[in-house]
Amino acid sequence: MDDVFETKSGAVRGFRAADDVVAVLGIPYAAPPFGADRFREPRPAPPWSGVRDGTAFGPVAPQSAQLPGAPSWSPGDEDVLTLNVWTPVSAAGRLPVLVWIHGGAYTFGSSAQPDFDGTVPARAGLVVVTLNHRLGFEGFGHVPPGADGTAPPDNRGLLDQIAALRWIRDNAAAFGGDPDAVTVAGHSSGATAVACLMVIDAARGLFRRAIAHSPAGPFHTREIAAATTREIAAAAGCDATPAGLAAATPQALVAASDQVVDAYRNDPSSGSRHYDPSLFAPVLGGATLPADPLAALAAGAARDVDLLVCHTTEEYWLLDAVGSCAKLTTDAQLDCFAADFGLSGDLVEGYRSALPGASVPEVHLALFGDLLFGEFTHRLAEAHAAGGGRAHRSVFDRRRGGPDGAPVRAWHCADVPFAFGTLDDPRLSFLIGGAPGAEDRELSRRMVRAWSDFAATGDPGWPPVTDTTERTAHVWTPGDQPATDRPAPDRALWARTGFPVLRP
Repeated sequence: MDDVFETKSGAVRGFRAADDVVAVLGIPYAAPPFGADRFREPRPAPPWSGVRDGTAFGPVAPQSAQLPGAPSWSPGDEDVLTLNVWTPVSAAGRLPVLVWIHGGAYTFGSSAQPDFDGTVPARAGLVVVTLNHRLGFEGFGHVPPGADGTAPPDNRGLLDQIAALRWIRDNAAAFGGDPDAVTVAGHSSGATAVACLMVIDAARGLFRRAIAHSPAGPFHTREIAAATTREIAAAAGCDATPAGLAAATPQALVAASDQVVDAYRNDPSSGSRHYDPSLFAPVLGGATLPADPLAALAAGAARDVDLLVCHTTEEYWLLDAVGSCAKLTTDAQLDCFAADFGLSGDLVEGYRSALPGASVPEVHLALFGDLLFGEFTHRLAEAHAAGGGRAHRSVFDRRRGGPDGAPVRAWHCADVPFAFGTLDDPRLSFLIGGAPGAEDRELSRRMVRAWSDFAATGDPGWPPVTDTTERTAHVWTPGDQPATDRPAPDRALWARTGFPVLRP
């Protein structure tokens, strides 16, 4: 069989990722966002003649990260707005479409990471699409108005994702997919992007369901985003103006952003960014994202979209293991951390009491994981349910002993290989704590099936949230017995605490 597919832009040839699945990689969904199109909304991809080769991933967006098993960015790579498709060979009729948005703090990552291979979900009856979008300053940096009072749009990375969803609407049928049964899914910053897409008018009608694994809470006001732009421009040696920023190369802005991150990381007096020096987040205000997604969802902005959320029980242990967060070793440092984030002393004392015998670093990581991921995940589901939407909540709690006796944590990213069915890839051994066992593979089969069923019917296999005061979740654990609902007692500590959605 000749695995050639006719898209609106031209024909593309894929390859057999497995006997029963075809993969088509590196398909442009928009024009390269550089030159005259830099800092602008995405433009349509130019058509091509003949049959385009779809056997290799497209270039990744500008970034300094070098991730295991994934390509890195090289200055001069410009065709970064591409997507990839996996589809069953014998697709009968129109299949549900799952669209994946990768994480990486809006700064790094790509659709080419080995976690995100779509073969297993495609085998479960989905057409799987993964995509690249603009990152860092190119995608989420605020460019101030010029002398004429006009400014490039904020949240260009979100606009890229909308362009990809429009491409999928127009081309899904060519791959056996149903454009009226699209589920948009993501992890970490990609999951927060999903929450944003749910309430953005321009994305309305482009997807029916949404999956958010470990969405991260912070959003930025324009004031915060503008201050970050001034810091990056100073580090790059350019003016914080449209002309000055456009004159700086993508490589220069990546390097300048890294320099600003290092300055926060090395300065304990620099406030909340010292502990997690992420510079970029969706910018609130303006035409693209006028309101905080939590508030918009609670007001019913996406009540016609089904939502499935998940977070891990030990999110921040990964960030500690890879050295991307500050090390806190004293009670005084922990109290300072709470003050810098505007958290009450009662909350900190509650975590100390809930974790008897835990060290200061352990209390800090538990609190920080809930602050950035766990609590926001729960509130996202609750806000959607309060607004009349259907929301299913889950928690990933797969833990075990490691070969060296150290515990294998249910940390950030550990759930993704299980949901994609990629846990046997040796490049992911670090994420899941060594080689998987039979119980791990069974857990993965259940998670893949939950995703597939949710994309097809809106039902992952457990009831939706009906009482926003009842804080329970479906729990993913290995073993012969299916996961059961159980209370999340630590969340009671947050009930009396204002949640810091905006963070300087």
